[in-house]
Amino acid sequence: MKLFYRKYGDGPPLIILHGLYGSSDNWVTIAKAVSKKYTVCLPDLRNHGQSPHSDVHDYDSLSTDIFELASEHGLEKFYLAGHSMGGKAAAFFAVRWPEKLLGLVIADISPFAAPDIRTQEYHQHISILNSIIGTDISSAGTRSDVELLLREKITSSRTRGMIMKNLLRLPDNRFSWKINAPALLMNIEKIMSGLPRPADNYTSVTGFPVLFLKGEHSEYLPGSDINDILKIFPAAEFRIISNAGHWVHSDNPEAVIKALVDFGDH
Repeated sequence: MKLFYRKYGDGPPLIILHGLYGSSDNWVTIAKAVSKKYTVCLPDLRNHGQSPHSDVHDYDSLSTDIFELASEHGLEKFYLAGHSMGGKAAAFFAVRWPEKLLGLVIADISPFAAPDIRTQEYHQHISILNSIIGTDISSAGTRSDVELLLREKITSSRTRGMIMKNLLRLPDNRFSWKINAPALLMNIEKIMSGLPRPADNYTSVTGFPVLFLKGEHSEYLPGSDINDILKIFPAAEFRIISNAGHWVHSDNPEAVIKALVDFGDH
């Protein structure tokens, strides 16, 4: 799949993958800030932003899309970073094509599924996606009108604001959604899945530095997963992003920028 992307800077290539409901827009501030260190490529993942839609949405397809993007740009080796869903996609890529990577950064997500995939987060995603699908925004005249329609269904103002970034103004002045909510809902269990937990005889992925960033106030990267992470990525280091929840790049962008710049010095 040919992904839409934004490009900034000059230096070794770094591809950054956004999370669920996000787009390349979410990482522009970070990309510009590290653009003296890296040539940063920010793709919109499938079913998000300006990239194509598909009924297929799993980590094999997401990581294959990144392989194709890298091949299109002639990138023999590159740094790869990802947040949340994008972090899982980056982990899948690293396991499938380790020879392509100069380094791997995973922001506030475990690469594994929770023991019971139907977590509170899982039900929140279903509620959000059903709210997007079930809200008729075609008659809304302004963004404020859309927010009013969503307010009763999505009570978190921050989540609502993130969803609102997916609005698209059509040529006839009506609103539509850039995000492919029906496909995401259909594939939500695949999105909530992850890498298989390694068995005792697992062959580790080595040859490049690995950094996990964890929001200080986030539970998306539980300490109980660290031993299994180290079985897959024995070189992995872990850094706490202070004063941050799950959205580390917006809660504490300075710390994320510093982590990325320092990482390039490995």
